[in-house]
Amino acid sequence: METDKKNKLVIGLFGFGTVGQGLYKVLQDVQTADASIKSICIKQKEKPRSLDSSIFTLNADDLLNDPEINLIVELIDDAEAAYQIVKTALLNGKSVVSGNKNMLAHHLQELIDIQRETGEALLYDASACGSIPVIRNLEEYYDNDLLQSITGILNGSSNFILTRIFQEGWTYDEALKHAQKLGFAESNPSFDVDGFDSMFKLIILALHGFGTLVDPEEVFHYGISNVSEYDIRYAREKSKKIKLVAQVCKVNGKKFSMFVLPKLVSSDEYIYTVEEEYNGVIIEGQFYDKQFMFGKGAGAFPTGSAVLSDITARKHNYRYEYKKLNFFASPLYTRDVEIEVYVRYHDLVDLSHFDFESVSEKYTGPEYNYVIGKIKVDNLHKMKNMIRKLNVFVAWTGKIDQ
Repeated sequence: METDKKNKLVIGLFGFGTVGQGLYKVLQDVQTADASIKSICIKQKEKPRSLDSSIFTLNADDLLNDPEINLIVELIDDAEAAYQIVKTALLNGKSVVSGNKNMLAHHLQELIDIQRETGEALLYDASACGSIPVIRNLEEYYDNDLLQSITGILNGSSNFILTRIFQEGWTYDEALKHAQKLGFAESNPSFDVDGFDSMFKLIILALHGFGTLVDPEEVFHYGISNVSEYDIRYAREKSKKIKLVAQVCKVNGKKFSMFVLPKLVSSDEYIYTVEEEYNGVIIEGQFYDKQFMFGKGAGAFPTGSAVLSDITARKHNYRYEYKKLNFFASPLYTRDVEIEVYVRYHDLVDLSHFDFESVSEKYTGPEYNYVIGKIKVDNLHKMKNMIRKLNVFVAWTGKIDQ
């Protein structure tokens, strides 16, 4: 059902965690939104809450089948439950705002087809980069075939952890616990620190940027959970910082590649100064060079504000047109790309799993060893399930052969 901008949006909200509470507070403070939350579906009704209990329900159908509710806002962690909610809402004639990047990365093609069939809209700018409107910019401003690459810090939790390690000298465990305490980290820390979150967001950005939807199983991602004092020392000696970076770029103009890896970042790079829970995204084009977007990527109010932006956009009948998918010849996805990596290791057996194309530097010391060399992304992908179990840390130097 198309929403007329004279008709107030009546919202059914799924989830009342950090972001859900942030959205509720933002809606109370921004009267111009002309939207109100009628009911909130939660998992545990007995949990102490600041709102009157009458607004809460445990039954999803109370929201999905309510004729007065014309917009569903889904803000839960459970990807499978989120999928069922979003799919059912669209089929029931309700548009949806979602923040679940895991669910979207796995089910977007089906949900795009359902939107086309029903005429309803699914908006999810809030799913990627928090308060940065990167999806809508890729849709509306970069709606041509000139885009070359998207590079960014897409996970505020990991960036917060790395900031505290480099600036305050905290250990990884200390920084992680503090991120969880502040509500920056997801319910499962691995989702953030092992690169899953960044990878799901990158898939969504690649769809809107290049018009090709890639299966999450086909994308190599590796995070920061194995970072050690040796890696921090190495980065400092080279006057660099370590950032968890997601990268998607065209290869020879006809294909594109993507991956998520810690990166050794130099002071002349835009993302070098992106600290705490902030995100930073660099969009590079054929004729407009590099453009940089910066903003908070984690926390109740930044993400809640991003959800509100989606709600307001839907109020004015906005929908994604999927321009690259529908109107351009989409490039093919490939992992046949060489990148240069730093690999810190302790045991030669662990190092033997890496099939380097070439090695430019080696170091052997009493405490740790490292190798810098070129390796194909496809080779890293083949060992993606093993690599997290090895006593190694891998970081991209920034060099890529396209």
